Amino acid sequence: MRDPLKLFSEVLEDFEDDSKWSDATFGKIKIISNSKVGNAGQVFVERLCDQLSIPCLFPIDLNGKQLTQSPWDIEISGIKFELKTATEDTSKKFQFNHIRYHRPYDAVLCLGVSPENLHFGVWTKGDLATNKAGTLVTMEKGANASYKLTKDPKQLHKIDDFKPVIEKFLNDFK
Repeated sequence: MRDPLKLFSEVLEDFEDDSKWSDATFGKIKIISNSKVGNAGQVFVERLCDQLSIPCLFPIDLNGKQLTQSPWDIEISGIKFELKTATEDTSKKFQFNHIRYHRPYDAVLCLGVSPENLHFGVWTKGDLATNKAGTLVTMEKGANASYKLTKDPKQLHKIDDFKPVIEKFLNDFK
């Protein structure tokens, strides 16, 4: 009998991620858990807002401790955002998963991580509901609670444009 550990290693070779991530600037994102990918995106957006002097905050409990479970992820200039982070898939697109209409937030901010670049998009909750953000696809057959939004990098903004794009969005929202 073959060594099961060696056998599994061989099987993993068949499922290896696209080599575009091997020596990529942001390749480390592929070896952290999915929940930590979202956390990394959230911390990045917070630090970026801080660096750009854009006021933001996170949901907190009565004791001032940041909530890990909340219907919204970040508030920027009074607007509550659901924040979604996705890595570029093998078809060079981003799958922003678990977008939920029923939660009380005002807008969605999507951060797309490519091997060497960062992209983002921002839409109101109304834009999501009317497909102005793109077509949302249900994540569970027969269920209508959680959706995914697929975006090509060309449909998003480059991260260098974050400040003017987010400021325009915030002004237009009010």
